[in-house]
Amino acid sequence: MSPVTGADDRTGVAVIGLGGIGGGVAHRLLAAGRDVTVYNRTRAKAEPLIEAGARGADSPAEAAADAGVVVVSLSDEDAVEKVVFGDLAPALRPGTLLVEMSTLSPAYAREAADRLAAMGVARVEACVIGNPQMAKSGDLRVFAAGASEDVERARGLLGALGRQGVLYLGETGRAGALKLSFNLLLGVMTAGLAEAVAFAEHAGISRELLLTAVQKSGWRSPVLNFRAEFMRTGEYRPAGFRARLMAKDMRLAVGAAHDNGVTLPLTERTAQRYADVVDARRRATGTPPRSSS
Repeated sequence: MSPVTGADDRTGVAVIGLGGIGGGVAHRLLAAGRDVTVYNRTRAKAEPLIEAGARGADSPAEAAADAGVVVVSLSDEDAVEKVVFGDLAPALRPGTLLVEMSTLSPAYAREAADRLAAMGVARVEACVIGNPQMAKSGDLRVFAAGASEDVERARGLLGALGRQGVLYLGETGRAGALKLSFNLLLGVMTAGLAEAVAFAEHAGISRELLLTAVQKSGWRSPVLNFRAEFMRTGEYRPAGFRARLMAKDMRLAVGAAHDNGVTLPLTERTAQRYADVVDARRRATGTPPRSSS
């Protein structure tokens, strides 16, 4: 196979990992007229996209075989290590552009970029802020890091995902750091709202009253409103953000902070609360622990 020499709006795109954000991104790219091939370990998640016009692949390597751009949206560093540097590596031709949307530590992001560069593959780190519905409708906030020329190659694709353009952050690792900053704030805010609900209910104030009061006060925000609706109805499926992934992201944030001599005491305590939730769920369902990074 010949090297890929460019990545414009006509370039085929492979999207690997069709969770909430990955699936939404693939839908959006299809709506924007891109030629999209999709792969997910659980085939059922690919079916709606195949029905919408995407090509389905039976492996990451097959998905990337004819793609100039490969978008990766996976749960953690273990998954990236297995899929990108195991399953996918044989199909990554020199000149391929890999757009990484997984939330990873800055240190691992830099290591991954170096390893891919040795293979002749450019890596753009894309931090996308929003929920699955926003991904599908093209309303994400998009931040990118990596070599400036590589980000320019990816700008057309990334620009289709949001209405406010693409903000360039500079060197590899900064997009991951920004995403972890957002997620640690989200984790702390969500835990705080849950504790406010528990406190109010034990004082005889209904959950409905408290959440309505919050949403009509100066404490309202789109982020809290989104979480408040889960708490109001008691319906948490489909999850807006799985507790396991939040626990992982908060742990990554604490670890990255420690690497830079920064302490995050509130985040550390909140991260432990999420870890406790995940562990309690695992024990209740008899699910073995999942390795994550």
